[in-house]
Amino acid sequence: MSVRRALLSVADKTGAADLARDLAALGVELISTGGTAAAIAAAGVAVTPLAEVTGFPEILGGRVKTLHPAVHGALLAVRDNPAHLAELARHGIRPIDLVAVTLYPFEAALARGADLAAMIEEIDIGGVTLLRAAAKNFESVVVLSAPAQYAAVVGELRETGAVGLDTRRRLAHEAFVRTCGYDAAIARYLGGGGAFPARLVLAFDKVQDLRYGENPHQRGAFYRDPGETAPSVAAARQIGGKALSYNNIFDLDAALELVREFPDPAAVVVKHGIPCGVGTGATARDAYLHARAADPVSAFGGIVALNQGVDAATAAALAETFLEAVIAPAFDEDARAVLAQKKNLRVLETGPLGDPGPAAGVDFRRVRGGLLVQDRDSLDLDPRRLAVVTSRAPSDREWEDLRFAWTVCRYVRSNAIVLAKDRQVVGVGAGQTNRVEPVRLAVRQAGERAAGAVMASEAFFPFPDAVEVAIASGVTAIMHPGGARRDADVIATADAAGIAMVTTGIRHFRH
Repeated sequence: MSVRRALLSVADKTGAADLARDLAALGVELISTGGTAAAIAAAGVAVTPLAEVTGFPEILGGRVKTLHPAVHGALLAVRDNPAHLAELARHGIRPIDLVAVTLYPFEAALARGADLAAMIEEIDIGGVTLLRAAAKNFESVVVLSAPAQYAAVVGELRETGAVGLDTRRRLAHEAFVRTCGYDAAIARYLGGGGAFPARLVLAFDKVQDLRYGENPHQRGAFYRDPGETAPSVAAARQIGGKALSYNNIFDLDAALELVREFPDPAAVVVKHGIPCGVGTGATARDAYLHARAADPVSAFGGIVALNQGVDAATAAALAETFLEAVIAPAFDEDARAVLAQKKNLRVLETGPLGDPGPAAGVDFRRVRGGLLVQDRDSLDLDPRRLAVVTSRAPSDREWEDLRFAWTVCRYVRSNAIVLAKDRQVVGVGAGQTNRVEPVRLAVRQAGERAAGAVMASEAFFPFPDAVEVAIASGVTAIMHPGGARRDADVIATADAAGIAMVTTGIRHFRH
């Protein structure tokens, strides 16, 4: 299909002048609107203002300019339909063969926190309509919905004098993907994050293709939520190392979400989605060394997140162990030089993490034929729910360690147990199918460090057996949700051993 006449109406002017210049050089007549026409004319390219085509000026401050039969008739007419062509001729409408449209930057306004009035003005009407009309009639029209598409289409026109059907169909698909995502972003914004909608529409922008998914025989890609403004793996800048893998990204997210919970310098080591080391300290280096010491064996090949900037001393400590990836708010020049020596180490910089605030938004989990959606979990250690249920209350140090262990436990797969001492994880039991085994695993990992440690469990204890294992290891205080039928037996076991026990009134299953 040859291109004789094109309409350009772009909010994002990137590449627009070059596209206009290239099309004009190929003999294409150009029509354009408002600011786009001005940009094309400024580039020295002849362009016809759309108002001359429609015989009607832009009105309502530009809200209405392309919504006209002279435009949409020119786009929607089926070129091999004699009745359509006759009707165009009767109304003096000439076909338009190519449309280039980029939409008002609604997602960018959302990301910068614009107010409602500004957001409403960024809802594009005419542009979406142009894209849909041109995409519907892709057998006769070329539709460009992003600057990245311009060069290839111009190249095809130069080489063959036409744009092939396969290309037109692909571009139509990309246009509908764009309008679908755009409308989804608007719908989510206007929904205000309230009740779950009757129809859930999700739209994410591709960040990159991945070499493969969890395993080499699975394809994979990484997408970003355009409405998310908090620092994240999706928004982080990779400043070193190999390309990220599917599993790297999953573990980086787990590590970053946990480390941002702590106001003091903290470090998290994650392996296979499970925190295997968490520590705090006076400096980022101290925090990392404490985190690594929790389980040095599991730290090998792990993912590390820090909530402080990384200096040369911290980087040197990181470089002592083989790691897959490190993510932190910043890396100074000396730290980058140290880590650059680890050629394959993936290094990501998020910028300041800030206050995590309350958990907001929703989480998704795919099941065959459907999607589970829920509010994100939150820490929620409400003092009104906390209850000391034993004769002995925790000491100040035990309270501090219990809160620390509880925070970590929320990120550990159920059934989950975390042992901690001096705000350092010393043992983790994760992903077991009964309540006793994760305690045994955590105690075994902690070894002698279990003596004087505290223990957090993300769910209650149905029997005293798990508590008995903890007591035998030297644990001195336990935090769990409470609420089991045999709570009295569990509490009596703790009382008999002289340990402190606190119930939280809230559980944190993580399946």
